[in-house]
Formats: sequence, structure tokens, C-alpha cells
Amino acid sequence: MSPARPLVVAANRDEFYARASEAARYWNDSPHVFGGRDLVAGGTWLAVSTAGRFAAVTNYTDFLRTENPPASRGDLARGFLEGDAAASAYAAGIDGARYQGFNLLAFDGVDLVYACNRTGEMRVLQPGVYGIANSPLDDVWPKSARGIARLKSIAATASTDDLLKVLREESADYGPDGTEPESARSATPAFLRGKDYGTRASTAVIFDCGHIAFAEQQFGSMGKPGARTIETIRIRHAPARAIAEDGASLGGRKAAR
Repeated sequence: MSPARPLVVAANRDEFYARASEAARYWNDSPHVFGGRDLVAGGTWLAVSTAGRFAAVTNYTDFLRTENPPASRGDLARGFLEGDAAASAYAAGIDGARYQGFNLLAFDGVDLVYACNRTGEMRVLQPGVYGIANSPLDDVWPKSARGIARLKSIAATASTDDLLKVLREESADYGPDGTEPESARSATPAFLRGKDYGTRASTAVIFDCGHIAFAEQQFGSMGKPGARTIETIRIRHAPARAIAEDGASLGGRKAAR
């Protein structure tokens, strides 16, 4: 990649189909933000802004914790995009105890920052390709390892269509009702096809030459394709200093709540 293409993201949102959400669009209450919206809590799992900012969050799987903190994880991404704080400062100011487990990515046009409230880690990511699921960033799940390998080979020239194809990797062992045997579940495919829970949306984001290419493919129960949203967003307030080269591949079995 070159500094003109500082961020490339491929992300699946896995969620219960019954949870109300809105497909990617400009938000009425924050018209500079573009992305999907969780209609239950009001936050987002992934979105960008015309100021050249990006944020995404995944759940952190921790079945041993039983507390129910008051704040929604989707507010983390929304708060960053609606504000103008540097990514590092925003992440450092998060009170992690107010949220269930999360992994957060925040890009301010200069730095791509990763934060996790379960490990307490926060760091600026160096140029490279990363994969995030429902555990710490450095954990390697089979699907994230495969996604990283594929993204490395195409990130410099990929289109949003190319990235969406990366996200369609799935198990060949699904039953007619969307269930899968343990052997398939352990393989952890990137795309989940189920009756009540599965991949709700695949999203591709490319920051390139002062614009953001954004594509979102919606899916219904059993992986039935829905609407596709394609948008080119002009970055209106580019950062004053040079942008570092970064790449990210993001995927998780559950997205923001």
C-alpha cells in the first residue's frame, strides 16, 4: 500500500436477525457520519465520517462474567465518530468498566488505535495487516488467519467488491436449517449462515486519495442476500500531518451491541 491508501477494512457483522438495525446511511442526528446503526441502543458496529475517521467494535467473548454494565458497546464507535478527539486520547479516556467486553478500532486519519477493556491494552497499530475476532488482537483464529493472508495479497489494489468476496468464506457443512456440526464450528468460518443468528452484514471500507469507498452487503436469515449499499465519501477535513500506512481485517462472531 501507499500513504494515499492508509486504511483498508473488511468486516462481517454477526448478530441475531431479530435485533433491529439500520443499513448504512448518513445519520440524521450526525450527518457527517456514514454507517449502519443499531436501533436498539443507538450505536454502531462500524462507521466512518466525512472528517476521515473510522471506528469499529467487536464483542469480546467472556462467558465467565455475569455482570451487565449500563453502557452499550456501540456507543464507543459512535462517540469517536461524532467527536474530534485524537484516537489515542479517546481510547485512553474510556471507562472500560461501563461496558461488556469489547475490542475497539479507531482511526483519526493519522493513527489506527486498538483498545480492549478485558486486557486493558491500548496501542497504536503499526503498518501491517491485522485480524480481530472476539478475543485479544494477537489471538489468531483460523478465520482471521485466512483473512489476513488474503488481505495481504490484495489490499494495495483491492476494490470493495474484492473485499466483500473475502468475507464470504463459509463452512460447507451447514445443515438445511443453518446448523453446523462441531467439526465445522471449530473451523470458524468468516461467514455464518443460520436461522436465528448469523452474518447480518459484510462491509468493505477503503481510504484512498482523499475519499472513502464504502460498501455494505446485507443478509437475512440463512444468509439470504439483501440490499447492497455503495457510497463514495469525500474526506472534507484531511489531517494536517502525513498519514501512516495501515491495514486492518476485522471480523467477529458477534458485533457491537
